[in-house]
Amino acid sequence: MEMRQTYKDAFFKKHGLKLGFMSAFVKAAAYALESLPVVNAVIEDNQIVYRDYVDISVAVSTPKGLVVPVLRNVESMNFADIEKAINALGEKARNNDLAIEDMDGGTFTISNGGVFGSLMGTPIINPPQSAILGMHAINERPVAINGKIEIRPMMYVALTYDHRLIDGREAVTFLRKVKSVVEDPRVLMLDL
Repeated sequence: MEMRQTYKDAFFKKHGLKLGFMSAFVKAAAYALESLPVVNAVIEDNQIVYRDYVDISVAVSTPKGLVVPVLRNVESMNFADIEKAINALGEKARNNDLAIEDMDGGTFTISNGGVFGSLMGTPIINPPQSAILGMHAINERPVAINGKIEIRPMMYVALTYDHRLIDGREAVTFLRKVKSVVEDPRVLMLDL
């Protein structure tokens, strides 16, 4: 939130787009998926197929309901690329111009129920994908920081995953990687 506040005007001036929260979560998920390839894998014909690319499906609300277009090769995108791609796909969705190809082939999905006020929930996996990340609303909550209670912005996230492929250790490791990048994007530069 601090990075967004600090750079939002410069980002808008350079790219003509707002710096949203979704780009941080998409980039964090791509980073975590590359670190834990099993979460980006799929079971096909009783074999595990690992992918060397990250295509993230992002749920977008339209007047006719939710659609899930795919951001291709997110692993090679920066925040501006992600914001531009989300904006372009969102515009296509609102204009009812999405093609089947725009929604086919994602390796992982992110759903943001928080835009509708969701505080907690469990998203459903989009087969043949093996996992989906659910984001929820950001609310201020009391938390203990160094022995003191402080008010901080908090968001619950949920990872639903295919337990035939992904175990709890990998799921929690994935979520911790997402958390670390969202809380401090410098983690990406340092490859931590």
